[in-house]
Amino acid sequence: MQALLELVSEHAAFEQATARPDAQALSEAIFGPRPRLLCWVAAVQGAVAGYMTATCDFSTWQARPFLHMDCLYLRATARNQGLGARLLDALREHARVSGITQLQWQTPEWNQAAARFYRRQGARELRKRRFVLELEEGEG
Repeated sequence: MQALLELVSEHAAFEQATARPDAQALSEAIFGPRPRLLCWVAAVQGAVAGYMTATCDFSTWQARPFLHMDCLYLRATARNQGLGARLLDALREHARVSGITQLQWQTPEWNQAAARFYRRQGARELRKRRFVLELEEGEG
């Protein structure tokens, strides 16, 4: 779990954001009695090099479930080795065996390398903006 927490923090810093990963909450979300987060970890020569997480969501417009890839991050030393494609293939396979026919995700507009990678994987872009509304604890 410690290696995953380090990757989450690195990923947030890479995206110029702040992360406050909570080991207990993350562990519960992945391994708890009612898991909410799917997680894959990539390793190179036995060392953790990246991760991908996803959740199952439901599309009102399509009236069917889809997988939302929340994170896909590889350390700089692990990029351009096919690991990102292998992680995405694992998500595709999970979707296939789960009867899910669509994956969705977002990436920062400035991350052109990621956009190129996703296009090479066959993804198409939608023009949308992502909004976040922070709520006080207990609100909402």
